[in-house]
Parts: sequence; structure tokens; C-alpha cells
Amino acid sequence: MQDNNLIELDSELKMTIETDFEADTIDLELETEPKERPRAPRTQAQRATFMAKQTAGKQLQVFDTMVPGRDLSAYITSVNGIAILTADEEKDLANQYYYEENVDAARKLVLAHLRFVVHVAKTYSGYGLSEADLIQEGNVGLMKAVKRFNPEVGVRLVSFAVHWIKAEIHEFILRNWRIVKVATTKAQRKLFFNLRGAKKRLGWLTQSEVEVVAKDLGVDAATVTQMEGRLGAFDASFDGAADADDEEYGQAPAFYLEDTRFDPARNVETDNWDKTSTDGLYVALSALDERSRDILNQRWLNDNKATLHELAAKYNVSAERIRQLEKNAMDKVKAVLEA
Repeated sequence: MQDNNLIELDSELKMTIETDFEADTIDLELETEPKERPRAPRTQAQRATFMAKQTAGKQLQVFDTMVPGRDLSAYITSVNGIAILTADEEKDLANQYYYEENVDAARKLVLAHLRFVVHVAKTYSGYGLSEADLIQEGNVGLMKAVKRFNPEVGVRLVSFAVHWIKAEIHEFILRNWRIVKVATTKAQRKLFFNLRGAKKRLGWLTQSEVEVVAKDLGVDAATVTQMEGRLGAFDASFDGAADADDEEYGQAPAFYLEDTRFDPARNVETDNWDKTSTDGLYVALSALDERSRDILNQRWLNDNKATLHELAAKYNVSAERIRQLEKNAMDKVKAVLEA
């Protein structure tokens, strides 16, 4: 009986293996069948579309020429190629943005005035900053001017925007000209942008020249002298240059501008000195008699100090005697503290 069961199980296994093998063979034949080739394009339009699909994703990306930071010359060429708006076109676009909040109209206004931003930015090329950065800041000022422009005032946009453009460029120059901002007040800002042009010669200004410049610009003479010193200074490393020799490294500001307030050794020394002085004072006062100790307390240690005559009336002696007692007590205290 057991042999018959084994024979039946063996037959079932063989049938299962043969069935799986045939299924795998069919799948393999289906996978290895040649795929149908796409038909070649026949017309010229089909060929162009086919070539475009084949080359898609393989071409180099074309940079936007309307960004000054990538290629400044290409940017200037692009903005100079934008048509200038007439007065009627400008007013129509301004009305669309002012009353209807048409963002596309604002974009056209900004694009048409980009060449003017380039012209203004070039006048600030003497401050050692990137011209592309100046143009970018001027563009920010132009967009702020377009946002606040009222077409009913009766002026052209360029006359209104010049103040916003210069304000943004001025702020950018003041932030980046030096590590430390050299001009913060209105008078200092005016001198920063006008002092060099007001000088008649190279070198430091004389007192008479300082007064003339201060009068012309409407600022104080002391502010003129202060700003002349700031403009003539230069940025220096606090710790000294890494490649400096011993002599130059020893002249770094870190050596003569040292802050000793938080030096642990000095703090411990100060605390010990204060504690020693306080303890010594208590010991010296305890060694005095009661009257001398009271005189010193009344004359030196109390907030409301007593006069010699008040103490004389208290102890029924003369004011001169109180002075002598005070002097003797002070000598005893000094002797104890110095011991």
C-alpha cells in the first residue's frame, strides 16, 4: 500500500515539473521575440519632430541674459534692446497696475526702465563693488518705485524712480564698502557720498577747508573731520595677518585692545584684594574704642555724614577735639591695614 502511494506522488510531481517547464518556455519565447521597429518618418515635419525628440535633454542649457550676475555685457545688450515707452504707453500701463493691480503691466514698466538702472549704477563704479551687484540693487529700487508710483501726480516714472534706485544703491554701498559700517546718521551719509568730490586737492583738509565743506553741505565741522578720518582708514585684521612676521604680528590690535574684564586671574586677584581689605577694615575698627569707632562711622561710613560740630555737641567736647580723635583713629586703622 505504501509503495502505491509513492508511485502516485512521483507521477504528480513529474506532471507538475513538466507543466512549469512548458510555461517557462512559452514566456521565454515571448520575451525573446523581436520588437517591432518604429517606422521611419516620411514627411519633413515628421523628421523634424523625430529629431527634436531624439535630441531632447542632450542640449546645453541656455542662460537667461536678463540676469546681470551671469553675463553683464549680454544683460546690458538685452536691456538696451527693450523698446522705450512713450508717455501715453507708460501712463496706460501705470493706470492698469495702480487701479487694476495688473502685474503684467508692472512687469512691462520695470523692463522698459532697466536701461536707466544700468546708467545710474555705472556712476557708482568708483567704490570697488561689483557693477552687477549695483545693478541688482538698483532693480530692487525700481520695482519699489513702480509699486508706489501714482500716475495721477503728473510726472514720468523715471523722475520718480531715480530716488528709489539711488536709495537702494546707497544702502548697499554703505553695508558692503567696509566690514564696519562707516556712516549711520544723515549727515554722515551725505559726507560719505559728497566729501571726496568736495575736496579741491589731495591730502587732509585744513581747518578753513573743513569749515567751507561743512557750510556747503549743511553739517557740523566736527562731523566733517570725523568722516574724513573714517574714509581715510582701512580695514585691519584684529588678530593680525597669518603670514606676518613677529614684529608685525605683535602690532595687531588684539595685543593693545585686550579686554581684561573677564580675565580669570585678574578677577580672582580683585576678589581677594576686596575681601582682604574688607576683613582688615573690620579688624582695625574693632581695635578702636567705642567713641573713636563711632566718630569714624559718623564721619566716613554712614550715608548721612555728621559734621564736627554735631559730634562735638554729642560728646560735649569741642570740634577741634573731635578732629583730633578722628585723626588718631585714622592713623590706627592705617597702621593695622598696612601691617
